[in-house]
Amino acid sequence: MRVLVTGGAGFIGANFVLRSVDQRPDVRITVLDKMTYAANPDTLASVADRVRVITGDVADADLVDGLVADADLVVHFAAESHNDNSLSDPSAFVQTNLVGTYTLLEAVRRHGTRYHHISTDEVYGDLELDDPARFTESTPYNPSSPYSSTKAGSDLLVRAWVRSFGVAATLSNCSNNYGPYQHVEKFIPRQVTNVLSGARPKLYGAGTNVRDWIHVDDHNDAVWTIVERGEIGQTYLIGADGETDNKTVVEKILTILGHPADAYDHVTDRPGHDMRYAIDSTRLRTELGWSPRYTDFDAGLRATIEWYRDNEDWWRPVKDGVERKYAVTERVTG
Repeated sequence: MRVLVTGGAGFIGANFVLRSVDQRPDVRITVLDKMTYAANPDTLASVADRVRVITGDVADADLVDGLVADADLVVHFAAESHNDNSLSDPSAFVQTNLVGTYTLLEAVRRHGTRYHHISTDEVYGDLELDDPARFTESTPYNPSSPYSSTKAGSDLLVRAWVRSFGVAATLSNCSNNYGPYQHVEKFIPRQVTNVLSGARPKLYGAGTNVRDWIHVDDHNDAVWTIVERGEIGQTYLIGADGETDNKTVVEKILTILGHPADAYDHVTDRPGHDMRYAIDSTRLRTELGWSPRYTDFDAGLRATIEWYRDNEDWWRPVKDGVERKYAVTERVTG
């Protein structure tokens, strides 16, 4: 199988490539990645002789058309995804998440290529902390930020191209991922690398916001399950029952690294910060037979911390720049 992976040098996409090369020797992978700040080509160094890497934009119609013509499957990870960045400059999110998805959909329509679309639970907005409900495939979209709204728009484009043009596509919306190779601007690696650098972790607001954590390997195993067994035109939610509030996550990180659990700073909250995400992945589990392997969040977090401890040369070159950017917007409140 010839597979085109967009965003394959980013966090989730790169882990998908590494895992696919390791477990599926019959798959030939081409990576298309714009190589923005969030990508790291060094992540793919260990598979450089088995993967073709193309530097380019998913919104480049001529480039995309040629790559899709040579693929049996497109897995579309490429996205601008950091909420903080979407609040300061939404333009890149519109271009990549909407125009880029449109460009891919037109290419797969022309060439009859199978397509899987990666999305987020953030398209559904948020839930109250005391709400027993969880997101399902029928939950109405209610995005809160430029990031989540452009991802919601990209999902709707896929659905329209399936219905109007018969594109052979499936979709998945996943909860918050964690694991190796995640950029240090993101919540878990930022706090881990702060502690490893001798700095105090930073917690937005009171830290009561809840995220539904899933290990990146479980996410990517679910993607392959949907590609191979999913029903065309359908959406599947991917989650591992990992609801944990941000304050608890920071305290776990500090405890694992041998520091007092309260050795962190509260900073000004993010505008429009969603309170709670929670995924109901019943359909994926019952209809397609997928289940997560990382069911113990503490164990997965400990392994992730060890990866960042052992791979400082991967994250250290960008760490100071990330913290300088946050220093402009964050104010310690407690």
